Amino acid sequence: QLQACGGGLVQAGGSLRLSCVASGRTFRSYVMGWFRQAPGKEREFVAAIGWSGGVTYYLDSVKGRFFISRDNAKNTVYLQLNSLKPEDTAVYYCAAERDGDGNYDYWGQGTVVTVSS
Repeated sequence: QLQACGGGLVQAGGSLRLSCVASGRTFRSYVMGWFRQAPGKEREFVAAIGWSGGVTYYLDSVKGRFFISRDNAKNTVYLQLNSLKPEDTAVYYCAAERDGDGNYDYWGQGTVVTVSS
């Protein structure tokens, strides 16, 4: 089970930190990702992090602004959102990839990020 939080309303240029807490002892073996879905658009990949935290991937449009990290001792993955833009407005979801096959097996409920101009 994944529980995401940290969303909110922020002005353009502001920052937020999203958190996603996972239950279960196998969290540290999962690749963790963040996705988002803006109103009227399809869900898109935002960022992912390997099990050790040493490898990260980002959507091009968020590189240098968003940073993903994880704390395996706390079963938590974070997404730091900086220099937010109105186009970052979306529901953000965390997800876990169990088998290393690129398919995400577990999803959180989503947290809403709204960026005002």
